[in-house]
Amino acid sequence: MLAVKKVLLLAIAASSASAFAFSPRASVNSAAKTLSVPAVTQFPAKTSSSTSMALSATGGAAAVAEEESGADLGETLKVGSYFALWYLFNIGYNIYNKQALNALAFPWTIATIQMATGILYFAPLWALGLRKAPKLSMADLKTLLPIALCHTGVHVGAVIALGAGAVSFAHIVKASEPVVTCAANAALLGEVLPMKVYATLLPIIGGVAIASMKELSFTFLALAAAMLSNVSSSLRGVLSKKTMSGKQIGENLDAQNLYAVLTAMSTIILIPMMLAVEGTAFLPAFKAAVAAGSFTNKSLSTLLLLSGATYYLYNEVAFLALGKVNPVTHAVGNTIKRVVIIVASVVAFKTPMSTGSIIGSSIAIFGTLLYSLAMNSVKK
Repeated sequence: MLAVKKVLLLAIAASSASAFAFSPRASVNSAAKTLSVPAVTQFPAKTSSSTSMALSATGGAAAVAEEESGADLGETLKVGSYFALWYLFNIGYNIYNKQALNALAFPWTIATIQMATGILYFAPLWALGLRKAPKLSMADLKTLLPIALCHTGVHVGAVIALGAGAVSFAHIVKASEPVVTCAANAALLGEVLPMKVYATLLPIIGGVAIASMKELSFTFLALAAAMLSNVSSSLRGVLSKKTMSGKQIGENLDAQNLYAVLTAMSTIILIPMMLAVEGTAFLPAFKAAVAAGSFTNKSLSTLLLLSGATYYLYNEVAFLALGKVNPVTHAVGNTIKRVVIIVASVVAFKTPMSTGSIIGSSIAIFGTLLYSLAMNSVKK
């Protein structure tokens, strides 16, 4: 009970801003915004007309106003459902992933299985014509290859981090991604941001440092792997800007299809890397886990498939959710999501957190919110 009370203090980092973001005062300006999904999926993509509609309403005759009011209510419920599913799938992924890693200490193999599971989702959609399949040339694939390599690093780094330490600690370190992003943009794109943006990095750096020093489950492998994921995510964003900005890549390559293509490419990249690092030892370990009586073949296979399915689905739903909200709501939604995941994982796995770790993580997460809001003000 005491652990639950302590961990709920994390919500303070986001609660003060959430009321503003979801109130009528928050500006609605998503028509030309770039889709970005936190931690594992951040790359530009052209939004569809429905995506850019957001939650706008205009005045007019009474009948028109009534119709628009009903449409707004339906849109609000739809967006709320997207956010609920985004959080639900994300929580599910982090729990299923950690359970799988606890049962089988093969992060490279598990990361590959999770990435490949996504193919079982989008391939039938393309084959049945439920979603237009992208048409890409070899030149297009070469353009996407560096981005796919970074996409691979984002996922495998996160999986290793989640296996080497507590889920909560991995997400605390992941909160420092804006620091890496600013450094990568400055080094590779020559982008210099206003001082107010750099100032928001201080609480992120300080908060992660405090949380790391006070983290009861700290391991250098978890820290290094989480930072690998951060660096890969930042480089993915930079490479996307350099190679894809203002450039037409293939046909039917909207945000969801782009993520699907990167998933397929990352799966191909991961298979030889998995075999080089872990070989085929996963299969004997799987049989040993079943023989130990903790799992059956069906239950362990189901756990692995659920971790892969929730991984892909939370990213898929995130595109739908973030494509329909304004940047302020986007920033607050990301912040609250990280708090929710940390709280859920601590409760699910009964992970102890020191007071210093709670304070540090709260500071870091609040810093990421300030960074997102500062970047939004710069882009206006």
